[in-house]
Amino acid sequence: MSSQQVAVAGVGMHPWGKWGKNFVTYGVHAARAALADAGVPWSDVDYVVGGETVRNGYGGYVAGATFAQALGWNGARVATSYAACATGAQAIDTARSRILAGLCEVALVVGADTTPKGFLAPNAGERWEDPDWLRFRLLGMTNPAYFALYARRRMDLYGATSEDFAQVKVKNAKHGLSNPNARYRKEVAAADVLASAVVCDPLHLLDICATSDGAAAVVLCSAEYAARLGLDDPVRVAAVSTVTPTFPNTVMDMPMLSTDPSAATGESEHTFKESIGLAAYEEAGISPEDVDVAEVYDLSTALELDWIEDLGLCKRGEAETLLRAGETTIGGRIPVNPSGGLACFGEAVPAQALAQVCELTWQLRGQAGERQVEGARVGITANQGLFGHGSSVLLSR
Repeated sequence: MSSQQVAVAGVGMHPWGKWGKNFVTYGVHAARAALADAGVPWSDVDYVVGGETVRNGYGGYVAGATFAQALGWNGARVATSYAACATGAQAIDTARSRILAGLCEVALVVGADTTPKGFLAPNAGERWEDPDWLRFRLLGMTNPAYFALYARRRMDLYGATSEDFAQVKVKNAKHGLSNPNARYRKEVAAADVLASAVVCDPLHLLDICATSDGAAAVVLCSAEYAARLGLDDPVRVAAVSTVTPTFPNTVMDMPMLSTDPSAATGESEHTFKESIGLAAYEEAGISPEDVDVAEVYDLSTALELDWIEDLGLCKRGEAETLLRAGETTIGGRIPVNPSGGLACFGEAVPAQALAQVCELTWQLRGQAGERQVEGARVGITANQGLFGHGSSVLLSR
């Protein structure tokens, strides 16, 4: 293993659901699981990065120190990251950068959340400079509403149908059956999806992910420390993408309400979501054709189809063809969300990008059990945080 790479020494999770406990409880559980998986004593951890949660009191705002204190002060340096749904990837990037700089050997990255019931909404109060608050106040644009706009766009441009969206849920529900950390572990038929309540046309209730409590943690280490651990061929972080949009952009992402920034920086030939994966591929020197498995941000069933194309795993308008042919299921050409995705987990915002890394680590190690993608050597994740936080982690062996 090159000294210019960072190893994933261990991963761990707290099962997702609605458990009624403080987020710190979940994070500590995941952290201890990751340390045990790595065979790394807590005393060896010299850097802790916490993915913060913003709805659970003051402790969430200093998540790095909160988790370090809960595990027992050991003198480690700390940092806290927040990038909405891209938090976990940003936290990994923070830890990886410090290891590559030679400033630490072992880093623990933890994300945990306790979410409110129902869809996520901005906090109370009037904030006229906050685009997230504005899209709720001016447009009544809840998250399911803009998921539906993306879905309608796929239908108009590529001929996607409600049945296609339902089949994404069917696939992911089947994948999640054997995942012990998934909240929903029940097979679903397309008819069940189509018979569920319409939340925002064309999306039904079972097309949209829930909000959940949960946690995930990753132990990263230097090549030298990995060698001392006896990790000859560890899973490695090949790239982390944290790009922002380039304007003007003809495909808008909420909560942005226009494509007119205060200072235009030049035209991009790629959409924001396309640029997320492209940056990861460029950094790693890996092409989409090399990817064996993907974990993507399926806030809705239709959005999973978008991500397959955004990551270059097929051409524009071809995601439905892959889906219908069974190519995105385990055993197909490019399995997507073998964990079950957010369809089976729900959103636990600071943890979900880390949960994707946990799943890909198990996949690349060959430890995913009944949901194993045979021969997986390269995996990619995709998330998108509000306010222009791109997020992709590329892992390889």
